Amino acid sequence: MTTTAPLCSRPEPMAGPMNGGPGSTYGRPLVNAHCRQFEVNKWALSEFVVRRLLPVVGIHPFPLDELLLLSAAVCRLRPRHIFEWGTHVGKSARIFYETSQWLGLGATVHSIDLPDHVSHVEHPGRERGRLVQGLASVRLYQGDGLAIATALGRDLAQEAPFLFFLDGDHSEQTVARELCGVAEAFPDAAMLIHDTFYQSPESGYCTDPHAAVGNFLARSPGRYTAITAATGLPGMTLLFRKDPRPVLGRLADGSSPQGET
Repeated sequence: MTTTAPLCSRPEPMAGPMNGGPGSTYGRPLVNAHCRQFEVNKWALSEFVVRRLLPVVGIHPFPLDELLLLSAAVCRLRPRHIFEWGTHVGKSARIFYETSQWLGLGATVHSIDLPDHVSHVEHPGRERGRLVQGLASVRLYQGDGLAIATALGRDLAQEAPFLFFLDGDHSEQTVARELCGVAEAFPDAAMLIHDTFYQSPESGYCTDPHAAVGNFLARSPGRYTAITAATGLPGMTLLFRKDPRPVLGRLADGSSPQGET
């Protein structure tokens, strides 16, 4: 008797444009939501990135693979609140906002940057948050990113899940402090860390964030799964608890999540 091996499930192209919603030419963005492995429909998300994100934020400082990882994290983990530090002109906050709107999640983005009086080479000055000005679900703050996010998160503890994006100072000591601070205050939260690409020392690159993430994972064996965008600079790492199944049934309009299969 001969048997036929089962084919992997792959979304087939659908007729019609994306229309700005979760329905895409390539089907729903979230697939196998009941399964344990992190998975999204990369065709649908790629279409979203090209059609909706690129015209607004371009490819710098987040190349295509990082745009895909940022939007995939929101799609799969379905946070209700997203905390980030390193607002600059608001590109990452706008990415989170656009992804949440596209998926119908209704997530609130809390974006934190340095106070105006602090001198830093990447301080945006009057350009701070330009791309998210006037967006009701994006809130801007100034001060210490970890301290403000922790205080906000504790006040919003009943509104988890949370997603944190660490993109402030890139020294190993600072990134390590931020990773440990988030993990201690919010053990179930997922974290995205920017600028984590590693190259050998002769490159002259700053690899402090990569070292901080490696040391953090070594001290937390078996606790997190890591997904990386690491084919070149700047690099990005997503850390989440071992079972990334999303919280289903909590879209802004009360309907079930798209792609609940």
